Amino acid sequence: MSMHHYVACDLGAESGRVMLGTLDNGRLTLEEIHRFANGPVAVNGSLRWDVLRIFDELKAGLRKVAARGIKIESISTDSWGVDYVLLRNSEPLLTPPYHYRDARTDGALERAFAVVPADEIFAQTGIQFMPINTLYQLLTDQSTRPWALTAATQFLNIADYFNWLLCGVAKAEESLASTTQLYDPRHHRWSETLIRKFKLPQLQPEVVASGTILGPLLPAIAEETGARGAQVVASCSHDTAAAVAAVPAKGNGWAYISSGTWSLLGIECPVPIITDKSRHYNFTNEVGYGGSIRFLKNIIGLWIQQECRRAWQKEGRNFTYEQLGALAAQAASLKALINPNDPRFGKPDNMPQKIVEFCRQTGQMPPTTEGEFSRCVLESIALLYRKTLEQMEDVTGKPIKTLHIVGGGSQSVLLNQLSANATDRTVVTGPAEATATGNILIQAIALGHLKDLDELRQVVRNSFAMQTYKPQENWDAAYERFQKLAA
Repeated sequence: MSMHHYVACDLGAESGRVMLGTLDNGRLTLEEIHRFANGPVAVNGSLRWDVLRIFDELKAGLRKVAARGIKIESISTDSWGVDYVLLRNSEPLLTPPYHYRDARTDGALERAFAVVPADEIFAQTGIQFMPINTLYQLLTDQSTRPWALTAATQFLNIADYFNWLLCGVAKAEESLASTTQLYDPRHHRWSETLIRKFKLPQLQPEVVASGTILGPLLPAIAEETGARGAQVVASCSHDTAAAVAAVPAKGNGWAYISSGTWSLLGIECPVPIITDKSRHYNFTNEVGYGGSIRFLKNIIGLWIQQECRRAWQKEGRNFTYEQLGALAAQAASLKALINPNDPRFGKPDNMPQKIVEFCRQTGQMPPTTEGEFSRCVLESIALLYRKTLEQMEDVTGKPIKTLHIVGGGSQSVLLNQLSANATDRTVVTGPAEATATGNILIQAIALGHLKDLDELRQVVRNSFAMQTYKPQENWDAAYERFQKLAA
């Protein structure tokens, strides 16, 4: 097997990276070439994404790769789901796209259900109900700024948008399209029923399968960056789909968590599970590589800790995540717990104060130190994992014995052990760079350098070290406490 080079443009809610992947003799090596800060821009009372600056950063990363004399064979972008850019023909954007945490969709679910009942929306899409979903953002556009939808000729979700800027081909990759709650995963197409009933304009791009070669870089981009001859691939445009493809699992009885700002906890299925029970538990059926279904729940993850860290930074107390993990490890166990699903924790600003308020309202002694806050958050997340796994077993009737944790959150040794304790399951962690790994190795399949998903996962096992955590404590009493808080 000869050596091949690929680039993953990996966009997250806190940062973006340009990652170089080299596949050589069945092993993958990754190198971070360029990293830049990402996040919402507050403007005129709204939260927006500065997508043109992000595009400039991606091109800067490509230039750094080309400056080293490396010939890139392909490029692909992955990102979070639901957000989108409105386009008019070749215009790069109509308005700066909204950030999913913008308050404009507050109450959007109730407004939508008044038009189409929730059970019908779920029957069409199998997607969990969150006001941030593309459907509710578009309906908010429809009611508050209809001129934007009238002027637009198309929308593209975030990663597909950057693939379009790179190669000029505007397509919706299936895994990302499936996050919108406008996509029918049974028939692998947009839901014309919902589009018609909500009277939405026909702005949906053509859907393509994961691993579709879109075309070469635009000549001007190739000249500007030096990445001549590279193909742009729609690998898995949704970051979680790319991460799940890189889960190094074998056999049955396993679930995954793509751990980061969000925790995406789920299993792989051949077909969607669209039932009354899955809707009751608010599970989702997103599409994965090869048309598989990622039956999962999108739950709050390290966002709460990230917001605590931001609040402390504003007060001049600067901590790395490693330092916060060490402080949490020294703090008393199971002193205070929160319900991460409480709506207050989904919004930014002064997260430590919100934790204090929750603890006081539930009759608990609030945390007082950074270590206590961090431990409270991590233990609560681990207990939410257990609750979600039990719901998943109830829906499927199949036991889950092993939990694979991938992504940046898998580097938290304390959270990994707490997850094993809380869930009473074996936890296997790694790779930390699962999203970039999946993105790059799906490109390798698209170009014919790997055969299929099984070979992809074998490359992952060959390339990255895994860590195993066994339960060390019985957390049944803590789980009873948590259940009462979650109720």
